[in-house]
Amino acid sequence: MEILTVILILIIFILAGVLWKYTRQIKSICRQLVFLEKHESNMMISGDIRYGGMGELEERLNSLIARQKEEQVRWQEREKMIARTYTSLSHDIRTPLTSLDGYVQLLEKSRDEKERAGYLRIIRERIGSLKEMLEELFLYTKLKNGAYELPREECSLNRILKETVFSYYNDWLERQIQPEFEITEKEIRIQGNPQGLKRVFQNIIKNGLDHGQKRIWISLTEEEGAARLCFENEVEHPEALDVSQVFEEFYRADEARSRNSTGLGLSIAKEFVLRMGGEIRADIEGNRFRVEIYFPLEPVSKGHPEEKF
Repeated sequence: MEILTVILILIIFILAGVLWKYTRQIKSICRQLVFLEKHESNMMISGDIRYGGMGELEERLNSLIARQKEEQVRWQEREKMIARTYTSLSHDIRTPLTSLDGYVQLLEKSRDEKERAGYLRIIRERIGSLKEMLEELFLYTKLKNGAYELPREECSLNRILKETVFSYYNDWLERQIQPEFEITEKEIRIQGNPQGLKRVFQNIIKNGLDHGQKRIWISLTEEEGAARLCFENEVEHPEALDVSQVFEEFYRADEARSRNSTGLGLSIAKEFVLRMGGEIRADIEGNRFRVEIYFPLEPVSKGHPEEKF
């Protein structure tokens, strides 16, 4: 009987010791959580004991803390992007708005019908530029939203590229630009978004129009199981162009030529390409600026005959 009593007392002391350690560990974890809540720190939850589920508790808490830190970093980056966007947008909009205000005042003062018609034409152009800038900003913000999904379908690169290229015929003719094309007659199909592809081609071509000289080269070929698109144009000051920055938002190599642009064109093109599973890169050789895009090929389906240029 006495031995049993001694054993029971020992068990009680052992359990009391374990309970004391558990209580101390829980209080320590609570203190660490309070500290992490109040301070920016890379500290993780730690403890002296691992048995009885305490180790698993620490691992789960640390996993949760790590995810929260990652989310916080993403939010901070997003806030910085929003701040840059507001700063750049306010700068970009101020110039055309000031110009609009000036032409409206001239329109109000003028009594000459021909003169007034000229002012109205300029005002409409400025309003069009503002509308385009705001649409680009809205599209870029939407693309940077991690929850945004771009629907994809089987589509013909040949057809979309040709349609886009022909839509710029008058622009090239007006600026006396001689574009050169090399578009394969073989049907090239990918899983992409038709409107997204069109926007990619438009933004790259518009970039060439804004910053190019009298020569533009556009090609579509098939290389090693991938579709390769290449857009090239001459640049007047290649030394001023930083190809490592051309896909960054609000980057402008030439502020004078880009005064009616948000500097988001190539950034938007990159976002669309990446969301369609492609790759995009830029380089410069001599005075020729080049943008290359690669897409994995989609097998040609029946009922889609090869298109002729």
